[in-house]
Amino acid sequence: MELRNVVLVDGVRSAFARGGRGVMVGNRLDDNAALVLRALLDRNKKVSPWMIEDIGLGNVMGAPELAGIGANNVSRLAGLPAEVCSFDTNRQCGSSMETLHRVAQSIMVGATDCAIALGIERMGRSLGGGGGARGERNRVTEFNKKRFESTPEQRNVAPDHAANFSVPFPDYILDAPPVMSMTQTAQNVAEVYGLSREEMDEYAVESHRRTAEAYDRGIYQDEIIPLELETPVFDAEGNWLPDEHGKSVVFEVDEGLRRGTNMEGLSALKPVGGIQSYGNKELVITAGNSCPTNDGITAALLMSEDRARELKLEPLARIIGMGVAGVKPQVMGLGPVPSTKKALRHAGIDADQIDRVEFNEAFAAQVIPSCRELGIPLDRVNVNGGSIAIGHPLGATGARLVSTVAHELRRSGTRYALATQCIGAGMGISTILEAV
Repeated sequence: MELRNVVLVDGVRSAFARGGRGVMVGNRLDDNAALVLRALLDRNKKVSPWMIEDIGLGNVMGAPELAGIGANNVSRLAGLPAEVCSFDTNRQCGSSMETLHRVAQSIMVGATDCAIALGIERMGRSLGGGGGARGERNRVTEFNKKRFESTPEQRNVAPDHAANFSVPFPDYILDAPPVMSMTQTAQNVAEVYGLSREEMDEYAVESHRRTAEAYDRGIYQDEIIPLELETPVFDAEGNWLPDEHGKSVVFEVDEGLRRGTNMEGLSALKPVGGIQSYGNKELVITAGNSCPTNDGITAALLMSEDRARELKLEPLARIIGMGVAGVKPQVMGLGPVPSTKKALRHAGIDADQIDRVEFNEAFAAQVIPSCRELGIPLDRVNVNGGSIAIGHPLGATGARLVSTVAHELRRSGTRYALATQCIGAGMGISTILEAV
């Protein structure tokens, strides 16, 4: 069977709010996602709602308003026909990129012609703002540590498709419990590659600087859909008060961006609590060189290239490579290395041909060594800033990465782009795009 070409027609998102006490905490995800979806269709008027065959939704933490099939709820609120199919996906941080892949694969084999990938996350109520999920999740994690401790065979034997890394992983890290916090895995990776606190803080400063500059140049106007939101009200302890109402604002700038972020400020931050060094090294992971927790929404419109030509559309990019791969969970942040190598093989190109990269900055500690392993210079990576400043609303990030780098591919007049991210539990996911 001959596979069809798939194009990303357009991609949009909300601005990303801070989790816990951000502006989106008190707002319904389904209502706001419907507004973002509607805006995507309104700015692509040649694509009738009746052309949409399927809508997928990437989400990790869930929400009452997403009960059942969340994608279906959003689709109906956006006014799409009842005949539009829907599905939900959870691959942790890679959920909306996985959704986008599933949509693209369906189009490639001819099962569908036109579909949408959504990503939605509200971390605010799960990680604070009156939510009680954090304590329960910690108790479950402690229980699972005992259930999922690696055997020596699991620790030392890798499948044939596993990545080869340029440095060995010390036994004291591989002997650590495989169920651990993401910040702990970042500390592990930093130790494996000998990264300094200063190196990671410098990376974080540059992320904020590039993001601020991109806003000043109007770069993100291409993808951000302004939302009119009612600001939440919190008590003195930071708990959200659902019965109280704040003023209405137009939300269109990522709340995680901190203009003027500098080395002096970041160097004063203490390491994240709860992490340890299994090799008795310096603790180097801080809130400053990590992504924040966030709330946000993304939406991407995909179509067969033949159909796009019939409609005389001007797509952002063609999807030519996809990959997902696993790594040892203790070094979770290195997942983009094998997944990108898979995606490059699928696309039939080499890493040195990649012109632009949107690499999810879960931690500076994992972006820097992953790019070294792949041979990708950092000056091609996140040229308009990254998730340390923009934010990382788990299930929404993947589609954001693909859309952001596709917009940049067109803007820069370059040919090949990569969107990639690490995934909790030890995975990576990657997408290769080509200019149309």
